[in-house]
Amino acid sequence: METSNKTSAAVERLYDTYPFPPEPLLDEPPPGYNWRWHWSAAYSFCTGQKPSTQEIRILDAGCGTGVGTEYLVHLNPQASVVGIDLSAGALKVATERCRRSGANRVEFHQLNLCDAAQLAGEFDLINCVGVLHHLPDPIAGIKSLAAKLAVGGLLHIFVYAELGRWEIQLMQQAIALLQGQKRGDYRDGVKVGRQLFDSLPENNRIVKRDKERWCLENHQDECFADMYVHPQEIDYNIETVFELIAASGLEFVGFSNPRYWNLERLIGKNPELIGRAQELSDRQRYRLIELLDPELTHYEFFLTRPPLPKADWSDDKTLLAASCERNPCMSGWPSKSLFDYDYKLVQLSEAEFEFLQICDAHNSQGQVKVGEILAKVQLELDEVRGLLKRQLIMLSS
Repeated sequence: METSNKTSAAVERLYDTYPFPPEPLLDEPPPGYNWRWHWSAAYSFCTGQKPSTQEIRILDAGCGTGVGTEYLVHLNPQASVVGIDLSAGALKVATERCRRSGANRVEFHQLNLCDAAQLAGEFDLINCVGVLHHLPDPIAGIKSLAAKLAVGGLLHIFVYAELGRWEIQLMQQAIALLQGQKRGDYRDGVKVGRQLFDSLPENNRIVKRDKERWCLENHQDECFADMYVHPQEIDYNIETVFELIAASGLEFVGFSNPRYWNLERLIGKNPELIGRAQELSDRQRYRLIELLDPELTHYEFFLTRPPLPKADWSDDKTLLAASCERNPCMSGWPSKSLFDYDYKLVQLSEAEFEFLQICDAHNSQGQVKVGEILAKVQLELDEVRGLLKRQLIMLSS
C-alpha cells in the first residue's frame, strides 16, 4: 500500500508539473469528433443498433485537462458527465476548458479512479483513456470502474501496447539512468531527454522512431514528459490485456479499430496460411496479428456488463421495418466523397448518397423506415447492411 501511494503521488506530481493533454482552450465547442465518445455511435458500433435513450450518465475516469470530457459533453447533449482525476493542476485546466466552451453539464472531482466507489450511482458509459497503464495496480483500477458500470453499459478503455512502444521504453530507461538521484524531477527529465535526442546520431533507431511517430506532438514539454519521463507505466500484449479484461469481470465486446485486427490484410494472398489461422482461437489470431504487424502502440476496446442486447438484421422483413438515420460521426457531409467515423476516406455510390440524403431529410422531422427509403432509391438490402457495417447509418427497431 505504501509503494502504491508513493507511485500515485509521483504521478500526481508529474501532471501538476505538466498538465496533460496540453490542447489549447477554446471559446467554442471542440472541432470534429471521436466516435468512441459519442454514445449513439459507440453503442451502434457495439450492438448494431441505436440506443433507446440519450439521457445517460457518463464518467470520464482519469480526465486530465478535460480534452475528452469536453467532447463527451458536447457530443452527448442529453447526458450528464462526471470527470475524475488525481491531479488538482490538471482538473483546474479541465474546469476552465469546459467553462469556456460551454460544456456546462459536467462536474469534476479530485479522485483516484481506484476510489470510484465514492461516486454516487452507476454510469452507462465510462471512458478511461491512457490511465490504467499508469496505475501501480491496473487490476484494482479496472475492478473499481467495473463496479460503477450499469447493466448494458459500455466501458471504453485505452492502454499501451508493448511492441509498438519498444523504443519509448528504451529512452525512458536511458533518461532515468542519466537522471540518477534527480529522478522524479520532471523538468530535469525533460531536459535530459531533449539533450539525448539532440546528441544521438540521426540514423539512431530511437531517433528515427521518434521522428516517424511522435516528434510533432512531443515538441510540447507536456507531451514529452508524459511519454518519456513518466514515473509509472505498464505496457501490454494480447495475453496480458486479456488477463486485465478477465480480472474486470466484464464481457469483451470488441476492439474499436477492427481494421487492424483483420488478418487477411497481412496474409490474405496465401489461402493455406488463412486456413491454418482459422484453426486458432480468437485470442491466438489477435496475437498472430500483433506479432506480424508490431506497429500497434495501444489497445482500444469496449467492455460491457451483460446483457448487452445485439441486433440481428439478417431477416429482410425486420430490416425493412427498421428506422434508419445517418451516423452523425462523418466529416465532409453532404458529399459522395467524405471521411467516415474513423476519418477514413469513403466514396459513396449515387444510390448510397441518395439513401443518406433521404435519411437526413426525414430525420429532421421524424424517423424514416428502411423500406420507405428503398421505395425511392435503387439499393439492395445487402447494400443497406453494408452501410451499417461501415458505420455510415444507425438502425433501430
